[in-house]
Amino acid sequence: MRDVMRVLRDARPEEMDPSAPVDEGVRRAELARAMAAPRSEAGGAVRARRRVRPVWGLGLAAAATAGAIAAAAVLVAPGGDRMEPDRTGGSGGERVLDAKTVLLAAAEKADGQTETTGAFWHQVTVSSATYTVGKSDNRYAVTVRSKAETWTPGRPGGKAWAAQQELGARPATKADEDAWRRAGSPGTFEIEVPVAPGAKGRLKGFTAKTTPGPRSFSGSALVDGDKVFWLGRNVSMKDLRALPSDPKRLKATLLRWYTGHDTESNRSMSSDRWLYTVARGLVMEMPVKPGVRAAAFRMLAGLPAVRSLGKVTDPQGRKGNAIALDEKTPQGVIRNEMIIDLASGAALAGMNVMVAPAAGARVPAGRTMDSTSLVGAEWTDSKPR
Repeated sequence: MRDVMRVLRDARPEEMDPSAPVDEGVRRAELARAMAAPRSEAGGAVRARRRVRPVWGLGLAAAATAGAIAAAAVLVAPGGDRMEPDRTGGSGGERVLDAKTVLLAAAEKADGQTETTGAFWHQVTVSSATYTVGKSDNRYAVTVRSKAETWTPGRPGGKAWAAQQELGARPATKADEDAWRRAGSPGTFEIEVPVAPGAKGRLKGFTAKTTPGPRSFSGSALVDGDKVFWLGRNVSMKDLRALPSDPKRLKATLLRWYTGHDTESNRSMSSDRWLYTVARGLVMEMPVKPGVRAAAFRMLAGLPAVRSLGKVTDPQGRKGNAIALDEKTPQGVIRNEMIIDLASGAALAGMNVMVAPAAGARVPAGRTMDSTSLVGAEWTDSKPR
């Protein structure tokens, strides 16, 4: 039986060994590419789960609402390679809310929402990933962005549809732009995806362009006829809609699918880290009931390792409060962030930031390795196009 993970394995390049110690950002990027790509590119992969995020060669799942896509807001530290959203929390004597307060406030807002369902769960996201390119005497960072739009059917037996477009690559900071100009302002970049120190082999690279690519549109039948997302296992829309709205019951339900390792590989992962990963996907990507989204926020509030980063600006220029959980990976310590709008109780974006590179790692400290911003999510009866 072809389950979601087998589909993803079929779409994965040979260089991507599932058991290899690759950091989460790189893995997430490759998987997102496979799931968003047309059938001819991804070997018939069905998009049964969309990641927050960030992608292989750069199909970081994404999209923009009313046409305009804001540039990623970044801070450039003097002499550094720091590419993070604007951190405004704590300035001017303003109190930084702790993670529990942020999450419980989001839960309260989510609890008060109502919804109506439709024929499709429609989402629009904008994603990005940053890589180092250039020659040894003039290395610089470029950020590759992509746009994705998906339509997931509300009933079994339907088709899932996806539109994908590369938005173009650009130097990540002003210093990188200067280095790019010294290199002759090339219009294409040969991207080499970094592997964790000591990992065997290398990952398949790709070519990125400064200009946007064409929009592709494709549809595929659902896995097993009804599976639409990955939540520790393949789940149907019925499964998602039946999740409990009590945080303790929701936690117990999700942990039934926890087997001691990462959601997408055999790398060991603690139950709290696993719950954070799954819950972040649940609140950002999946068409669960408002009460379930609220329960997920309350469940996250009970995880002791989750901390607050204060007020930030997400890659689309929107203000929010960020929570985070650090993870030690073969690549180094990576901060997994989620930015939340307390006014609406909605998750705006997720991103992975390198905090402390491992010895030999090629990703500098402070770099936002990848991000995915949710810019539209709703039930609709409109036909995919």
